[in-house]
Amino acid sequence: MAGGIRDVETARRVLHAGADKISVNSPALERPPLIAELADAFGVQCVVVGIDSVREADGQWRVRTNTGDPDKTRALAVRTLDWIVEAQRLGAGEIVLNCMDSDGVRRGYDVAQLREARALCHVPLVASGGAGAPEHFADVFEQADVDGALAASVFHSGAIPIPGLKRFLRQREIEVRDV
Repeated sequence: MAGGIRDVETARRVLHAGADKISVNSPALERPPLIAELADAFGVQCVVVGIDSVREADGQWRVRTNTGDPDKTRALAVRTLDWIVEAQRLGAGEIVLNCMDSDGVRRGYDVAQLREARALCHVPLVASGGAGAPEHFADVFEQADVDGALAASVFHSGAIPIPGLKRFLRQREIEVRDV
């Protein structure tokens, strides 16, 4: 479950309603101790930190907050790679890195950014943003060593049928779930 989780009590309600994990993004950037509070209450395996990242003119990737609403989106001075390290230190058990420059364009994941993130990320790392073809999934697993890759529009539109993607990845000897 992601969205609107700003405290332990809200997270508790969501978990009791059936969620397996809690994902926080902007609230964690606004108040980093939230990550530790959630990890202390529910265990690190339950705490996912979502990170929306953009490469800026100086070549550095930096985080964005409130990306669900273009009118509220804010650029922060926080470097993405620094935030990955800090989120883990605070208790993140998983990182979902949304490479916003690639999101929605279907030209492939930002393998360069994900590779740098992987070097610093010692918990499961999930790639987000950029899938447009089955090869993009293979590339991100093979070249960035991510633990998972998510996509939305290519599945919703039917551009990539999930059973076909799973067959393709198995042929490339990339592990996928049967269910």
